[in-house]
Amino acid sequence: MALFGTPPAAAASSTTGDTKNDIDLTAASTSRPQDSISDLMFSPGTDYLAVASWDKNVYIYNTQSGKLQYQFACEGHVLCVAWSSDGKRVVAGDTSNALTLVNFETVQVAEGVLTHPTVQQFPKKHTAAIKCVRWVMIGGQEYVASGSWDKMIMYWDASSGNVMSQVQCMERVYTMDVKNSILVVGTAERHIHMINLAKPNEIAKNITSPLKWQTRVVSCFADASGFAVGSIEGRCAIQYAEDKDQSLNFSFKCHRVPDPTSRDTSKVYSVNAISFHPIHGTFSTAGSDGTFHFWDKDAKHRLKGYPAVGGSITATGFSRDGNMFAYAISYDWSKGYAGNKPDLPTQVKIHQIIGDECKPRPGSKKR
Repeated sequence: MALFGTPPAAAASSTTGDTKNDIDLTAASTSRPQDSISDLMFSPGTDYLAVASWDKNVYIYNTQSGKLQYQFACEGHVLCVAWSSDGKRVVAGDTSNALTLVNFETVQVAEGVLTHPTVQQFPKKHTAAIKCVRWVMIGGQEYVASGSWDKMIMYWDASSGNVMSQVQCMERVYTMDVKNSILVVGTAERHIHMINLAKPNEIAKNITSPLKWQTRVVSCFADASGFAVGSIEGRCAIQYAEDKDQSLNFSFKCHRVPDPTSRDTSKVYSVNAISFHPIHGTFSTAGSDGTFHFWDKDAKHRLKGYPAVGGSITATGFSRDGNMFAYAISYDWSKGYAGNKPDLPTQVKIHQIIGDECKPRPGSKKR
């Protein structure tokens, strides 16, 4: 029997989730993303959600009120966004090779909306688009780490905007995530770099993805003991960082739809986003098929699967307390320019986590 196999029909209803009460953050806003949503992230300090769009803007929503709190423009199409650990700064990377930082430490609030923050654009040091950005802690100080299609990781001093150091990757950077002292980077040609932030200028370990097709996303476990990898071929891999734990590694199929014209084949969709629950350590996958699912990696069990939402899901994230799950519905460019139709949805929705939706399966084996 395959890992994460389909449950018996009698049990199917218990693993089928409901999205009918999910809230569309973009519905009530007069200013909303006008092009595909590339990334999103909850603030670690508030219920604010930062949303990056190909329309060259970053939108910051208050998920409690449902209102747009602030919006700022970047020079290029925005591919990535990240909050600092104190929730007071947001940094975004774009296709013009630029990083834009917005500091909310000293702001005014007019009619419930943030105004007049400090906006800073770092000097352009990358020579290609910035695909990924994260805040990392090195030597007790927080820096911005950016990953680019120029095959470089750069560490920036957020105060001065200067590059402090950099790492040469083996290929173009497609995806990146950090947890505690581990920075995981997924590149073209299926390389995966692991960087120990105690030695940030070195690649501590390089592996080839256990998945046979292009890496789409990497996401670190909540306990920093490893990471998950998603590929364009509807598969997810669970990978532990330490050599002693390699026997725990496994992969499974997901985001595949049976082909009604053939009993033996399925339509295969990209895994676009993976997010780990900050409390329970369970995780979500979301894909081009427009569905998202919650999983328990320790029990190798699917907790919940949700019906298609009407478009590809391009980005996801859990709130700091794990009570909200945000997902972006927009075109994911899997069919190129010609596939971007004007009637495709561009939305950000909030799913409230209720009951045991994300709780580990009883009896799950822990490391």
